[in-house]
Amino acid sequence: MEQYGNLTTYNLESVLKQNIGNSDFYRNDCSSLTTWEAVVDAIYDQVDYLEPWLAGNARGPSTAFCLLHRLFVLKPTEEQVRATITHEDSAYIRAIGFLYLRYVCPPKDLWEWLGPFCADPEEIQPSGPNGPTVTLGDYVRDLLLEQYYFETIFPRIPKKVEDDIQA
Repeated sequence: MEQYGNLTTYNLESVLKQNIGNSDFYRNDCSSLTTWEAVVDAIYDQVDYLEPWLAGNARGPSTAFCLLHRLFVLKPTEEQVRATITHEDSAYIRAIGFLYLRYVCPPKDLWEWLGPFCADPEEIQPSGPNGPTVTLGDYVRDLLLEQYYFETIFPRIPKKVEDDIQA
């Protein structure tokens, strides 16, 4: 699948991108994942929240965002992206697939990819087991309509595309 935007940063904020590259987890664990299947398995085994940063005072990148970055590097095919966002084993696998699209899908194609999931009733806790529960549909709508994701900024969606999404 063609990636949109900056193919070096994958449209992540520079501090987040830099911290991912410098993290022990990314260098020691994620870098050894060489296939889409291996990354999906790691998401299933290790991800239980979707915030960009580690919980607490540490400013390290989360496991979810390290694995998301690994997907950016591996450049999954369109078929693999579709399999990620429709995966039946874990809402977190699906959510990371949605994040992947929000960061590197051409804005004009976002609605085509994400729109069908705006009413998805599956529940997820983006902030972890102690955080609020939301439906994946609400999560996807927020990805499409919000500029901020926790303490980071999403790539800008052009006004015309944003207007079409909100219509």
